[in-house]
Amino acid sequence: MSFVIDSDLKASFGRVAVIYGGNSSERAVSLKSGAAVLAGLQRAGVEAFGIDLYGESADLEPLRQLQEEAFDRAFLILHGPGGEDGTLQGALEMLGKPYTGSGVAASAIGMDKLRTKQLWLGAGLPTPPFAVCGQHESLDEVITRLGTPIIVKPAHEGSSIGMSKVRSRAELADALTTAESFDRTVIAERWMSGDEYTVAVLDGKALSPILLVTNHEFYDFDAKYVANDTEYRFDHGLSAEKDKALRDLAEKAFAAVGCAGWGRVDVMQDEHGEFQLLEVNTAPGMTDHSLVPMAAKQQGISFEQLVVEILKTAH
Repeated sequence: MSFVIDSDLKASFGRVAVIYGGNSSERAVSLKSGAAVLAGLQRAGVEAFGIDLYGESADLEPLRQLQEEAFDRAFLILHGPGGEDGTLQGALEMLGKPYTGSGVAASAIGMDKLRTKQLWLGAGLPTPPFAVCGQHESLDEVITRLGTPIIVKPAHEGSSIGMSKVRSRAELADALTTAESFDRTVIAERWMSGDEYTVAVLDGKALSPILLVTNHEFYDFDAKYVANDTEYRFDHGLSAEKDKALRDLAEKAFAAVGCAGWGRVDVMQDEHGEFQLLEVNTAPGMTDHSLVPMAAKQQGISFEQLVVEILKTAH
């Protein structure tokens, strides 16, 4: 039997705008996420409709789109800069519209991998050693300090866009050029050789950790959204103690950034088996390849129930 909300909850939600699309490099993913969320809310009985910011059918500027549409609260599923970095959140606060996910400050920090890592270090949480490329250190100094291999990342992109694994100075220079085509701030991070996990967080509580297994060099865009051979394992082989430690770390990392509602924390193990925080995602994907719905389903939460639970946390 499908999940449907009662009339009182429907009335409390009012008319819900699912905001998706945008003009970032993650637009295509956001369109898929938005369509899935909208359909899930409607199946659950929520009076929901979509707003595709910067869509081809949009005759109005984004702010005017929000002003012209009548809605009571918003489900934000616009990935990347412009939607996940505090910009959209600030606009909705000025309009007095409750929205899902993290607030302005936490969204801005979470979208910035550099600031997030600096904050985690200040909070005493583990994250791999890193350097900011093109600022205070030469490429030779980056390699000397971090060793090889290294992972190079644009600081403000999601979905692994612009990321490269490098093993030499020449590869580092090429990777820097690639990353800089997406972002002015680029970080190089020491390569973690252990397993990679992701932990969804719903209303402050960690869901079942997922072990990510891919034949790619790392969990890149293709492995996330295109490949059919990527494995998502809940039978991750961690002891009960390690599993709890991973969940606890994800919850602490989420709270340290000031995140709210829902999100996802990515973690890897180093060569000693210790967990190292990679990044936090404040508006994770909700496509058929996405991890938060997988983690929810593992705990008996249907997609319809998940999107309703997220909508309940709107503030």
